Amino acid sequence: MEKPRIATASLAGCFGCHMSLLDIDERILKLIELVEFDKSPVDDIKNFTGRCAIGLIEGGCCNEENVHVLKDFRRNCDILVSVGECAIMGGLPALRNGIPLRECLETAYINGTGVYNPSGKIPNGEDIPLLLNKVYPCHEIVKIDYFLPGCPPPADTIWEACVALLTNKPLDLPYELIKYD
Repeated sequence: MEKPRIATASLAGCFGCHMSLLDIDERILKLIELVEFDKSPVDDIKNFTGRCAIGLIEGGCCNEENVHVLKDFRRNCDILVSVGECAIMGGLPALRNGIPLRECLETAYINGTGVYNPSGKIPNGEDIPLLLNKVYPCHEIVKIDYFLPGCPPPADTIWEACVALLTNKPLDLPYELIKYD
């Protein structure tokens, strides 16, 4: 019998949620008994190789590439989970949302402290993804089935969520795994 597949992606974020996934420590061996990792930085598979039971997404959408990846995950995953505050609310990258995009780019590439740019131009090569007007949380782009809060969510939260979803049990996380006080 073929194992269910899990795919993961990091969009506009810091990769901390993937680090939290790796922090499940020796349980990663138990997880590998239950699933096969598909498209993921965990195994460096770049494209989907089949239908995935679960997609774990960290980070929000700040550019057109992020939107493309997120929509691809929605098409290829039965269950899509926003993992962490960047995926759920935009997180730190969304701090730019209150500043016009042009002003952000000028500060980063022309007027910022320590910036040396004698051309005075903002990079815009065709290999650079087009920036969105703001950072969007994932649920504003596609339907998200579950949310795992935290920055990052604790390893135990990710573990319990994955096991529940893979064993068709309700995702009913105890308060201790989702409290932040």
